[in-house]
Amino acid sequence: MNSPFPINDARHFSHDAMNTIFSLRFRGMDEATARGMARECFDQIDALEARLSRFMEGSDVWRINRMQSGETLFLNESTHQCLLRALIAHAQTGGLFDITLGTAIKHRKSSPGEIPPALTGTLSIHPDAPAITCIEAGREIDLGGIGKGFALDQLRALLEDWGAHDALLCAGASSILALGPNPWPIDIHGTKATLRIEIRDQAISASGITIQGDHIVHPQGTNAMPKQRCTRIWVSAADATSAEVWSTALMLVEPDELASFIESKNELQSVIIERSGRIETIR
Repeated sequence: MNSPFPINDARHFSHDAMNTIFSLRFRGMDEATARGMARECFDQIDALEARLSRFMEGSDVWRINRMQSGETLFLNESTHQCLLRALIAHAQTGGLFDITLGTAIKHRKSSPGEIPPALTGTLSIHPDAPAITCIEAGREIDLGGIGKGFALDQLRALLEDWGAHDALLCAGASSILALGPNPWPIDIHGTKATLRIEIRDQAISASGITIQGDHIVHPQGTNAMPKQRCTRIWVSAADATSAEVWSTALMLVEPDELASFIESKNELQSVIIERSGRIETIR
């Protein structure tokens, strides 16, 4: 896979987590300081994965997905904040972004083309306490469309406490967060073309159907999926969580309707799409 980071003048550290490779690039600091910051960042990522992964036995999400009707589960504060952010995203996207589609996502990956089972169950996230209640069993949470962006935003808070103001934080090639006013060049790789952009003090996230396959499901079912599909969508926003959420949600909008759909979405800084082999900027 082509690298989106044409950068040679930064200290670089990498770490495997959340089924991807996290990369940190720091400019303007000595090796010892950069290495210490990277170590703390990677420790925080591992701690977040241990709480947010649906695959890790004993994680908060693993336990949520096994709750029975009437049960209440107390959560780590980071998990609670991520779930609350997902609730906000659900409202902002008009319901297109939904973390409770875990069973439908698993079915789409394992049995593509087959009619998915009906979604059942209800979960209630407590707004003022780190807890969740299972009203009716059956729903499963999947944070794949928000977890990496949320992790990058948590790292930004940590690095700002360190006084770092010139860094590029990457969760694979799909979620990227730039800290500080200095530009970081990023290559956006389409199927046939490449577009170089610069980002500064902002995030960019990508979703698509070429690398992981057609894994994004519509909350209203198969019949609600767009008739035409973008191959990829890149979204830039002020924070990595918003960028990741919106890159996922916009994959569920007809390409010809994207411009009008995002017209009032002030949290989106730019939207770039690829369809029919062409990369287009629509905002």
